[in-house]
Amino acid sequence: MTKSVFLTLSGRTNAGKSTLLNALIGEKIASVSSKPQTTRTRITGILTKNETQFVFIDTPGLHHGKTRLSTHMMKTAEDSASDADAVLYVIDCTKKLHEQDEKMLKSIADRKIQCIIIVNKIDLLQDKSKMMPLLLRLENDYHPYAIIPVSASTKDGIDEIMKTAEEIAQPSVHFFPDDKFTDQPEKVLASEMIREKLLRLLDDEVPHGIAVTVEKMSERDDKDLLDISAVIYCERESHKGIIIGKNGSMIKKISTSARHELEEFFQIQVNLQCFVKVKEDWRNKEGLIRSFGLTEE
Repeated sequence: MTKSVFLTLSGRTNAGKSTLLNALIGEKIASVSSKPQTTRTRITGILTKNETQFVFIDTPGLHHGKTRLSTHMMKTAEDSASDADAVLYVIDCTKKLHEQDEKMLKSIADRKIQCIIIVNKIDLLQDKSKMMPLLLRLENDYHPYAIIPVSASTKDGIDEIMKTAEEIAQPSVHFFPDDKFTDQPEKVLASEMIREKLLRLLDDEVPHGIAVTVEKMSERDDKDLLDISAVIYCERESHKGIIIGKNGSMIKKISTSARHELEEFFQIQVNLQCFVKVKEDWRNKEGLIRSFGLTEE
């Protein structure tokens, strides 16, 4: 008898949800960066083990945003909790419990949604006993299905999450092919790999105003070569200059780093061409937000 379980990953921005998703799936399908608000849309990761299919839904991190894009991101994060069999709520154990954490955990409890609280980044704590007050408070205030301390970066605790998720799985057909690990189109995966390099390499003021779209992605008939043409959109001319860099040095660095990861992921030589365009204040323009595929509607 086959089983399935849908689990939404929720939590504050930079709690480590995307790193956790990649660790659970065993494939890199979500961008990871130290910059906040790295995840902008719902990302589905799929893992089929024996008769059970686990479907993990990564969502944008909870934050106080001021743009229309942020509004869409928050709606995605809040709505996704209701669409799953359980919520994996991720908390950074190195920080105090935020008011947004408390509000979301209370909402999940009030709606009687199964909740597994993931206390992440335990590898950064030298004295693990310092977690005890937090664990006791989470148990007493929110009564979750389970509380699991983990380190997504070292994969410590991943087996415990999978064991607990297996307990929640119900008899069901598998909704995705057993060999599939995401529902993300290849163009979206490629654009996210490029955007991650921008997040990692650029100054703090630039990344939030960047979107990446892959305009062309095709394999040549005469050789094992994948041509990818991507457009990097930014909000200001000054940002365009930063992205390109002196004599094209930064865009070359970004493209080279992205190309190496694309080749490793797609297992083929890649010819990557990146272009930079300015779309002023695009994060507050509904049409552009939709055209970049950053809404769920």
